[in-house]
Amino acid sequence: MMQYKKILFLLFAFVFHYCSAYSGDQDGILNFRNGNEILRIDHDIFIFKDPSRTLGINEVIHKNFVRIDQEVPNLGITADRIWVKFTIRNQSPEENLLLVIAQPAIDSITLYRSFQHQIFHSANLGKYRPFHERIVDNPNYVFPVSIPKNTEETFYISINSTDQIQLPISIGTQRSVLENDNNRNILFGIYAGVILIMILYNLFISFTVKDSSYLYYIIYIFFVGLTQATFQGYAFKFLWPDSPWLAINSSMLVPFFSGISTAEFLKRFLQTKRSTPALHRGINMFIILYIVVLVLWMSGFHAISIQCLQILAMFGSLYFLYVANAIRQQGSRPALFFLVAYTIFMFCVVIFVLRNFNIVTYNLFTSYILEIGSVIQITLLSFALADKINIFRKENEQAQEQALRVSKENERLIREQNIELEIQVNKRTEELQNSNSTLNHTLTELKEAQSQLVDAEKMASLGQLTAGIAHEINNPINFVTSNIKPLELDINDLYDVIQKYEDLDPGKDINAQLAEVEAFKKSIDVDFIKTEINSLLSGIGEGAKRTAEIIRSLKNFSRLDESDTKPVDLNEGLDSTLILLRSQVPPNVTIVKNFQTLPLVECLPGKINQIFMNLITNGIHAIRLKGKPEQKEELAISTWQEGEYVKISIKDSGIGMSEEIRQKIFEPFFTTKQVGEGTGLGLSIVFSIIEKHRGQIDVFTKVDFGTEFIITLPLNIN
Repeated sequence: MMQYKKILFLLFAFVFHYCSAYSGDQDGILNFRNGNEILRIDHDIFIFKDPSRTLGINEVIHKNFVRIDQEVPNLGITADRIWVKFTIRNQSPEENLLLVIAQPAIDSITLYRSFQHQIFHSANLGKYRPFHERIVDNPNYVFPVSIPKNTEETFYISINSTDQIQLPISIGTQRSVLENDNNRNILFGIYAGVILIMILYNLFISFTVKDSSYLYYIIYIFFVGLTQATFQGYAFKFLWPDSPWLAINSSMLVPFFSGISTAEFLKRFLQTKRSTPALHRGINMFIILYIVVLVLWMSGFHAISIQCLQILAMFGSLYFLYVANAIRQQGSRPALFFLVAYTIFMFCVVIFVLRNFNIVTYNLFTSYILEIGSVIQITLLSFALADKINIFRKENEQAQEQALRVSKENERLIREQNIELEIQVNKRTEELQNSNSTLNHTLTELKEAQSQLVDAEKMASLGQLTAGIAHEINNPINFVTSNIKPLELDINDLYDVIQKYEDLDPGKDINAQLAEVEAFKKSIDVDFIKTEINSLLSGIGEGAKRTAEIIRSLKNFSRLDESDTKPVDLNEGLDSTLILLRSQVPPNVTIVKNFQTLPLVECLPGKINQIFMNLITNGIHAIRLKGKPEQKEELAISTWQEGEYVKISIKDSGIGMSEEIRQKIFEPFFTTKQVGEGTGLGLSIVFSIIEKHRGQIDVFTKVDFGTEFIITLPLNIN
């Protein structure tokens, strides 16, 4: 809708309190007679188009100019440079005049004067220069000219513009032009005041009702006013006087945002997404096309993008009317207001265009037709928003009445059902109490069963531990006991030798007695006895040392019931576990230890040792299941540190596991062992212990190639 306001640059160009009659001669000279009036140069204007945009004034004056017989020359959108030529004879007593081109949308304009066959360069203006460089502080292009009385002067105007070129040209005295500008400024001020009041009013309403439609409507009103301010030149004068870039690009940017805001307001106000989803997508398509046109403009295709924008605006406006009418047929009152407001504005646009093509007479009403249309449109849309609030209020009141009736009916039903509910509640309460008693009994039995299973797992571990300890201690004890008897015999022989020496009689032949003792020593082989005693004592000492090692390992391992964490050496725990399980290791299995130096780890040592025993026992069991005692197997245990964590790997070369079994090994009561060989709680307990230590356990396995458990524990559980 707002893109039709591209032609608003003519809105105040023809603002006069009177219409001066055409004053010209047959030879094409315009006569300026009355200094109290403004002469509209609407006949005897000659046009020349320069497609190359390179010709200078000295070349153009020799070209053939074409006479345009229009009140306001309309040259459309063109990339050509337009040259305008006209001649004025001053028959008034005033010599200092102002030449006004009321078309602020022109990009650049240059005035040349021809007097007595000489060409003079008068001035060069345009949007590419800051506003303060203008000769006259006026949104229009105003050139001071001096024409002596009863003389004539020919003017050449060079024009470049990417926008539509229409040339409302007039000339008058400074006093008459100033009066006209004052009237123009007052009228635009009234219009701007209306726009500002509507913005503030709807802003206040939006804060009150919290409806997003008002916010989009405020944006829409803002761009309505900004569009007119831009094409009337007020935006360049007051908003961005020092930004030629904005001045040049505003002829695209302002209509672009105006069109986008119109589409977004239409979607929210008429709720097109809910009412007409298919037409809603069409509005979004227009928004996309607007963005494409903007990209064209930014890429330098100014003339094409302006033409596309106007075509898009025309079809978009018709489409918006179609959407509003479609929703109106559904009984929507807001759509009816929108349709009426939009239709009135479109009617005003049609009158404005007909006036520009001289089909409708130019007068005060037609010169302000767009302002009148936009004010009516904005007012009707404000009424529509207010009516929307009233509709919502009535709907809310009806909903409240309906809710009240429903509430009373529900209250009656609730009273009736409360009695029945109370009976049913008492009945169900009794049933629940009976069920609760049964559940409590079942829960007690489950807890007892769980406790028995956990105890069974502990007893299984204890059984493994006891068997290992008995076997390990039995070997060195047997070694000690087997050495005691030979040692006793050797000591008795030594006692006999000592007794021989004690029985020596000094009164008899000493030499004969000593010879007898020596003969006895040779008979018992004293040297062999001494060697044998040392060997037997060494064996007993080795047995005692091994027994002490087992006791020390047992002491290190037997901390299952400790509840306080303490810093421990995990390598030492692994060594102790291996010693206790040494008797269970088959002869064909090699234990490979790759222990790196580890810092002390804050943990529950007994629980961690329980993990080691469980995983090592499972590894030995997996190797035995292969059933190949003649084949060399390996159980590798590694430890290392990674940052603030330590890792323990226990890897066997056993039968491995399938992926299906691997996903279930940590589930309680899951086991692959035969009935009576395991409870299925071992790895579940391992997982819970590691989880309690804020660690993790990873399993890597392959059938017939073995399994690796990697435990990760933090250095500090806290």
